Amino acid sequence: MKFSRIIYLLTVFVLLNACNNEVQQDDYTTDICVLGGSEAGFTAAIQAARLGKKVVLIEPTGHPGGMVVEGLGKDMRFGNTIVIGGIAREFYETVENHYGLKAEFDNPKWYSKYEPSVAEETIELLLEKEKNISIIRGARIKEQNGVVKNGKVIEKVMLENGLTIKAKVFIDASIEGHLLHFAGISTETIREGNEKYGETLNGVQEVNTFKQFTVEVDPYIIKGDSSSGLIPTIQSGSLGNHGDPSHYIQGFCFRMCLTKEESNRIPIHKPEGYEPEKYEIYRRYLKAGGKLFSPAPNRHNGKTDIGSWHDLSANLYGENWEYPEGNYEKQDSIINYHRAFTMGLLWFLQNDESVDSLTRANWEGWGLPKDEFTDNGNWPRRLYIRSGRRMVSDYVITEYNTDINNKDTISDPVAIAWWPPDMHHARRIVKDGKAYNEGFTHVENDNSWKPFKISFQSSVPKKEECVNLLTPTCLSSSYVGYGSIRIVPTFMVLGQSIGAAAALAVSEDIAVQDIPYTELEKVLLSQDQLLSLPDNWLEIITNNN
Repeated sequence: MKFSRIIYLLTVFVLLNACNNEVQQDDYTTDICVLGGSEAGFTAAIQAARLGKKVVLIEPTGHPGGMVVEGLGKDMRFGNTIVIGGIAREFYETVENHYGLKAEFDNPKWYSKYEPSVAEETIELLLEKEKNISIIRGARIKEQNGVVKNGKVIEKVMLENGLTIKAKVFIDASIEGHLLHFAGISTETIREGNEKYGETLNGVQEVNTFKQFTVEVDPYIIKGDSSSGLIPTIQSGSLGNHGDPSHYIQGFCFRMCLTKEESNRIPIHKPEGYEPEKYEIYRRYLKAGGKLFSPAPNRHNGKTDIGSWHDLSANLYGENWEYPEGNYEKQDSIINYHRAFTMGLLWFLQNDESVDSLTRANWEGWGLPKDEFTDNGNWPRRLYIRSGRRMVSDYVITEYNTDINNKDTISDPVAIAWWPPDMHHARRIVKDGKAYNEGFTHVENDNSWKPFKISFQSSVPKKEECVNLLTPTCLSSSYVGYGSIRIVPTFMVLGQSIGAAAALAVSEDIAVQDIPYTELEKVLLSQDQLLSLPDNWLEIITNNN
């Protein structure tokens, strides 16, 4: 079965690259251009195509689907299955059917355990059915002069591979916000600080007890000697004042997909250039009695989705702050560093003599699946970018929207955000002579948050900056507000809604800011989107926190 799946994926990829809907010419004119085949990008493209518009979808990795096809699976919690509709629901129903199961959207505790390759099969087939979609794989917008604007109108984008795409409306469905940035749209990347939007959870977090070190770890190369320098993964600098702005943002990681099934397993090999001293903090942590994270078969066919949110894991706190505003070279180098470090960490946990027998036993026998990420050494192509560029528009989603004490007054919803403000640690520093994690904001269990409607206004830029660009992934939001939006199902729902909005802008030949919400709402409801909260939402989140 797994061998046939590999053959199937390769066949789909070849057919898609050979079929008529792959862009071949040097200059292409379309109704809508979608940059980024993320969780939101593929649904935006499908929705616009189903509304009769010609769409060009640009996916730099070559694999539309975002983190859905790159190892992340369990983004269903707190009862958010209740508000998954439209194409997102269609996707989950299809992957469940693959396993002979039925999606349980009315069950607040249900989540899908699909494998990345099955998700990719499903998304490729959904895209293939839409003859109005042309896909460009493995290309990015040129960093220099890649976006051509005439006043407030984007006329075309030029790609590194020489293609030029002209469109009436553009959608930035990347997490990085490359199109927004190159088009001169106002964006933000840092933790703004509490003062800017009257928040309490933004900026430096003076007290961090959640996912804090459970044991004391000496941070210095020579233990007890601050003049000897810091061991890897620890940054210099003081804690700072609570709520102050900070350029450090929540950590990134790869969502590791591993297996112990021998017939489908590639053993972990020592990476080229492996440097054991990089993992000194893990040695000290284990020696002090700390318990490290470990894999478990939490998806179909014995595979894993290993996230990183622990006190010490594969989240490289403080190693990613240059990513959001970095050029391609800088961003690629950060991705490659995370990959090398994480692969080295797997080798370390399985082989280093300093690792205790229990930890080694937890990791023993796990390897890379032969049938996943077959074009990338069986390793995910995407790093999990939890925070990139966020647009700054006339309406900004903030902590206010998430607060259970504030009434939801949004009248133009395009999706429901059903997730607490969730920002992981942002850096690892020295406090009181020990390693210390800073930045995690955790409110899921204190009943202070609520699901909320996401306003259409948060997807459109300021009118004086651009009139034919929308984004479902880089919404106008604070660092805290974005923490409630940045999950797979929400992005899929947002992508569909923004695809519909783009189609309306094309049909009516109007600025995206002038799209009548009453018309957009009619379209979204006709496409099975869910735009309102159930009456018992409070009961659901209370029982599922």
